[in-house]
Amino acid sequence: MKLSLSLKAACFFASISLLNADEATNQEIIFNFVGKYCLECHDDAVQKADREFERFDLPLESVHDLIVAKEIIDQVTLKEMPPKKADQPSDEERLAVIRALRDSLALAHGKIESSDALTVIRRLSSREYENTLRTLFDRRVDTLGLTANFPKENTSRHLDTIGKSLVTSGFLLDQYFQSANRLVEARLGKDEMEPKSWHFKDNFLQYEELSGAHRSVFNYEYLCLYEQPNTDTRQGGYGHIEDFLEGVPVSGLYDIKVLAQAKHRDTHYDASIFGIDFSEPFLLGIVPGDVTAGHIHYPQAIEPILAQKQVPDDKPEWISFRVWLEAGQTPRFIFPNGPFESRASVIAVNKKYKDEFKGKVSAVGVSRTHLLREGALPRIQIGEIKITGPVPEKAGTREERAVFGPDGFQEKEAMKQLFAFGERAFRRPLEDADRESIRKTYEARLADEVGAKQAALDAVKMILCSPSFLYFSEITEEDERRLRPYDLASRLSYALWALPPDKPLLEAAASGKLTEVAELRKQAKRLLGDKRYKGFINGFLDSWLNLRDLGGMPPPRDAYRAFYAENLPESMKKEAQLFFQDLLVRDAPIDRFLDANYAFVDKKLAKLYQLPEKNTMRLSDGFQRVKLENQNQRGGLLGMAGVLTVSANGVETSPVTRGVWVSENILGVEPPLPPDEVPAIDSDVSAATTIRERLALHSSDKTCAECHRKIDPLGFGLETFDPIGRWRLSYPKPKGKAPAPKIDPSGELSSGEIFKDFREFRKTLLNTRKEVFAEHLITQVLSYGTGRHMEPVDQYEIEEILQVVKENDFGLRTLIVESVSSEIFRSR
Repeated sequence: MKLSLSLKAACFFASISLLNADEATNQEIIFNFVGKYCLECHDDAVQKADREFERFDLPLESVHDLIVAKEIIDQVTLKEMPPKKADQPSDEERLAVIRALRDSLALAHGKIESSDALTVIRRLSSREYENTLRTLFDRRVDTLGLTANFPKENTSRHLDTIGKSLVTSGFLLDQYFQSANRLVEARLGKDEMEPKSWHFKDNFLQYEELSGAHRSVFNYEYLCLYEQPNTDTRQGGYGHIEDFLEGVPVSGLYDIKVLAQAKHRDTHYDASIFGIDFSEPFLLGIVPGDVTAGHIHYPQAIEPILAQKQVPDDKPEWISFRVWLEAGQTPRFIFPNGPFESRASVIAVNKKYKDEFKGKVSAVGVSRTHLLREGALPRIQIGEIKITGPVPEKAGTREERAVFGPDGFQEKEAMKQLFAFGERAFRRPLEDADRESIRKTYEARLADEVGAKQAALDAVKMILCSPSFLYFSEITEEDERRLRPYDLASRLSYALWALPPDKPLLEAAASGKLTEVAELRKQAKRLLGDKRYKGFINGFLDSWLNLRDLGGMPPPRDAYRAFYAENLPESMKKEAQLFFQDLLVRDAPIDRFLDANYAFVDKKLAKLYQLPEKNTMRLSDGFQRVKLENQNQRGGLLGMAGVLTVSANGVETSPVTRGVWVSENILGVEPPLPPDEVPAIDSDVSAATTIRERLALHSSDKTCAECHRKIDPLGFGLETFDPIGRWRLSYPKPKGKAPAPKIDPSGELSSGEIFKDFREFRKTLLNTRKEVFAEHLITQVLSYGTGRHMEPVDQYEIEEILQVVKENDFGLRTLIVESVSSEIFRSR
């Protein structure tokens, strides 16, 4: 040590008299530990990894002191420090210094304030905005695309609820106005209309490349679907009604009947040509289309699946749907489980089966016309379409009843109805200023000589553009630390439902009881017992595991055909959601996230994972919980295809990329960015044949080695999974005669634990990092729910929550309830 121990000791013993007995004992323990094991690398002169502990002292008096104390606790807990080559403390020494530091954090609790440990007043995220409008209007709103033109939402560490990141630009404010106007006019301002019927039996034009063949063979009397909608070539993925491009006249429910048949599901052509499972019935779906929004045969920004049904094989049959369409939208038909790519299928059939066709075959092969006349090309064939609507609704539309009450808009009750809607939209009682603003808007529009209902609609638009609707925390004063009841109700409801508070929660706020911990726990448990918790599960997993980016770096279509042909991202995300839901409902231990002997899979994932259930499951079975007989390949989050896909780059896997993902999302440790002077990983590694060898060459640079010894092993254990989570034992075969390099999934964590494969890697994390994982999960729940990242001053309360969670067998529901009833959650 550069600073002599005798001088340091003199300073220590001079100060010890100023401390109480417990603080003095803790200071002695910490001083001895730091002096013996840390200062050689982290004194004022060396400061390895930019850490300097020489001036660290008790009592903790600043945010910086808290940060240093937390770093020492983390590194000693993980046994990552001291490094392996240095002298190692005994387990008793480690436990003693961890206890001493935690005691010091507890003594500092409440004495140190951080300006960052407050939630910046934040707006609704785009996800929460649409959810809220759906609740207020009691109808799906995704058909309107209200947020389609909003700026892309900024996230912070993948969280979309952080106040500092949710910027409100002038452009976004204009979009809010346009969205409110479109929603209100489409749903409440539409003219009443008697149901009308349309019947289409011909002129079924197809995409340009298909048009000639359909004219020759069918004279446009059939509308055919040849492929799934998410293809590159756009050759029969969308079927439209050429004589109904103008769409429906008003927004509403429409009954659609389709005379359809699944053709050639029993084709003798090789199934691999089409990339689909012919044992499954063909599915016919409906999505909205808008001829003014782009090519009618191409994907459009607004196309949620409105309905989906099976298509009969033997003969054409009428299939009935009831769907919601907005004014100007026309129904488009899709084949969700259809062939991978129509053009590629035709080319492949040409090569393999051209000798089967009679008549003259051109030099370029069998034409699509020839195929339709003589071949067995699988498709959905539609002969007639009937549309009737809008379907009348009893006692007015659902939107009318939701906004104005059970009797719809009543001019004599206009102000009462608008005030009631304002309370629901603002999620709190109205203040005098709120009522005055609503009243002025309504009366001003009446003065403009618009009708009473239109004046009311314009007042509704104003309410939906108000900061009290768009933002949280409108009642609690700036100088108050604790949230007031209504603000707390909104925070709890949006955290656990991603929806506005319901009537019981608002009643608890009105009574003032919600600020009591017991009542808050009671309400949290009630919310988590309601199916609306799926809003939390979906939003939280998109943030914590970054599943929002699943498919953001898609793999090559030719190499990973199943990823597209079977729409695997949808199944991948659903697996994680159901796994989380199961733990939540049962209050099961969170260690199942790290290792489990079961999984939730549908037929697609059973096939991807090569589980026995792939031979018995049907798509109609949906997802099922299955026991994993072979735990070497699956179990917990790290065996899920969604996690393995989002932690890869789409083209290849990298232990560094996946290692960073595990470090950040499982352990809560954010590795530092590499210095600018560090070269890329593939620099000067011509002698390497595997990624492990390339990393070994790269890490021979001392500037790289320190971080890579912590990151790389976390990724090595996942190398037996390809970029979409399929199990493998070797890397892709290189060009030439060289064999495919075998994968070595073994590794050694920076704390010294050794594992030989994926199963041992999971067990190692479970046995040595369980509490670290639990603490990180608590931190993520708190950050997601409060709208701010946790700060060092929050650490003591996080430790308190962790202690309760440990005492309750690490139950997931317990973890969430304790988090949302904590002082952190209840405070600004």
